Amino acid sequence: MKVIAMIPARYEASRFPGKLMKDLAGKSVILRTYQAVKNSKLFEDVYVITDSDIIFNEITNNNGKAIKSKKEHESGSDRIAEAIENLEVDIVINVQGDEPFTQTEPLSKLIEVFKNDKNREIDIASLMINITNEEEINNPNNVKVVTDEQNFAMYFSRSPIPFPREKSKATYYKHIGIYAFRKEALLKFTQLPINNLEAAEKLENLRFLANGLKVKMVETNHIAIGIDTPEDLEKANTIFKNKKHL
Repeated sequence: MKVIAMIPARYEASRFPGKLMKDLAGKSVILRTYQAVKNSKLFEDVYVITDSDIIFNEITNNNGKAIKSKKEHESGSDRIAEAIENLEVDIVINVQGDEPFTQTEPLSKLIEVFKNDKNREIDIASLMINITNEEEINNPNNVKVVTDEQNFAMYFSRSPIPFPREKSKATYYKHIGIYAFRKEALLKFTQLPINNLEAAEKLENLRFLANGLKVKMVETNHIAIGIDTPEDLEKANTIFKNKKHL
């Protein structure tokens, strides 16, 4: 089973333009993310997939592998699908470019999902972490997920789900934006039209569910710090400064 990692990286992020090239303890955010994934030693290859000459040069000038997208894409998954179409690969893991604290253990868990899927029932695997802080639960930048009894995703939302009719009864999981795809599932995804749910929430994972792709959620205890805002970047720099490792 050949497993590779791909990191989609747009320069013009809507919420925090140019964030992937911002300084994070002496290196850019995207280079920190690339090196974290590379250092996991889980993958036969790691690539950054980008529409930006700036990001492409940042990776290749630091001895990394990068691919320029040939087309404009609505999502990171579409960008990766273009890159892998003619590659011989079984599983591709999509790591967000703004996740510089990506850890080896959760990536390993995603790979194990497919190794143990003897009947090939799983199309996609992704990560979630239990959250209890009310501010985190209500923050629309934190995507929440609810699952069935086998931990297959039922729905993703920027809203708090489930609705806390009785707060003591509600358990919340934050979705961590790392996906592992079977190649054929990812190529199928790119042929599907954006549906109303995806358009409303701006979440491509809702396209998976609306079209019957099975998404296995894997719980992790590793805290993910995505760089969505300048405040997130400040927090990440503080962690590096204090030599804290998540």
